Amino acid sequence: MSSKAQPAVWRMRIADGWAGSWRWLALASAAVVVTWVLLERGLQNGTTNAVVLAAFVVAAALTKSRPLAIALFATPGLLVAQRVGLGGGDLSVSDAALVAAFGTALLLGERPYSAPLRWLLALNLVYQFATLFTVIVNPYPLNTIEWFHAWMLVSGGLIVGWALGAAGYARLALSLLVWTACVIAISTIATAVVQLMQGDTGPAAPVWPWPMHKNFVGTVTAFAAIVTYVNPDWVGWTRGWSRVALFVLGVAAVASQSRQALIGLIAAVVFVVLRRSASKRSRLVLLLLIPAGWLVVSMVIEQVESQNQHNSVFQRLEWFREVYHFWRDSPVFGHGLRYWYVEGNLPYQPPQAELEVIASAGVVGLIAFVVMWIGAFIVLWRIDPRYGTLAIAVLLSRIVQAQFDLFWVAVQVSVPFVIAGICLGAMARDERASPDRPPAGRRRPRVGAADGDPRYGGAPAGRATAAIEQVEAA
Repeated sequence: MSSKAQPAVWRMRIADGWAGSWRWLALASAAVVVTWVLLERGLQNGTTNAVVLAAFVVAAALTKSRPLAIALFATPGLLVAQRVGLGGGDLSVSDAALVAAFGTALLLGERPYSAPLRWLLALNLVYQFATLFTVIVNPYPLNTIEWFHAWMLVSGGLIVGWALGAAGYARLALSLLVWTACVIAISTIATAVVQLMQGDTGPAAPVWPWPMHKNFVGTVTAFAAIVTYVNPDWVGWTRGWSRVALFVLGVAAVASQSRQALIGLIAAVVFVVLRRSASKRSRLVLLLLIPAGWLVVSMVIEQVESQNQHNSVFQRLEWFREVYHFWRDSPVFGHGLRYWYVEGNLPYQPPQAELEVIASAGVVGLIAFVVMWIGAFIVLWRIDPRYGTLAIAVLLSRIVQAQFDLFWVAVQVSVPFVIAGICLGAMARDERASPDRPPAGRRRPRVGAADGDPRYGGAPAGRATAAIEQVEAA
């Protein structure tokens, strides 16, 4: 090699090395910053800090061989609603875990995104554009911060789930979510048993491994119960394990006495039963939900008959009236995201999804919100039911639950979108492995022998393929 060519070769090697190294430098810098925040200014629990630091160290060590190790280690953290002190901010552990996972997924995740994922991201972008008007009209810091936060909960969750599913970590990621929810469920059941022994029949809200509200417990266990009930064949869980997990999670959801979570769970199971063939197992699970429905109805009737103006039913009716009158002062663009933190406004978050959006972002934001959700269901309905059923079920559970409770809450928004993203990523990975499948975003025809999935009325794929080969040979 001539002396003139050597500098050019070295410049090419340096460029190639930097092309791969900048990602690792970015990840290392993010890990350092997050660790410093958590240890110096974050959680006060020393044990929690040690666990968080150990997780980051292990994840960083595994990142070279497992590019999405940080995203995987952050997955259980998505279910932790405890707050992290950041300059007086209101950041949760779930938010911090989602940001860490999002950075990893954005830098190291699979490309290109599938058509269904791009559609969902575009629908969320429509909502973000509509709420940008309220950010401009109501200029205060929390309004701008929440605008980015809302995008992260939806689009960030989808991208994190997609990266995990497309990289082949769908089973592991869903298992981590379900295992963490089972820990919460076991703690909830233990709390309920102790309360019953003391004569207390009220809601079970555990304080271990961290203090939790009954509605948080009910929602998280309901999400995990839906995953174990659907139990997609591409996850690979055994039927026995999924049934045990479903029982534990279902009991915990009932013990929490979270009415809105139980209603969301019932809606999701009914949807799955109607979309699947009405098997004996599906009918049995549907019958088992009757006691949960009875519990919800009886609690509401009891509160209405009590005529106690301070119980949850009458209090919500009063809140609805107040929020309606408050919205009329700024009907088009609303009062701003997180307006309840601004002095002089209503000091509480509206306990209903559409009411919260219209008060925060006005009619413009509400229209975009409805478009985003209807569009998401249409996109997911058109994909292969093996993947779309679970994605629709968790999102349906969330939007139904939010008709009776707060909507923009970190864990309760990000987790269902992460699960939906995992479904889309797993589908895209399987389609790449089987080029003869229909393109992503095009629903497979539900024809018996051609479908190959007995749960949708089809014959086993092996017999269908053999029959076709015999016909072709003849």
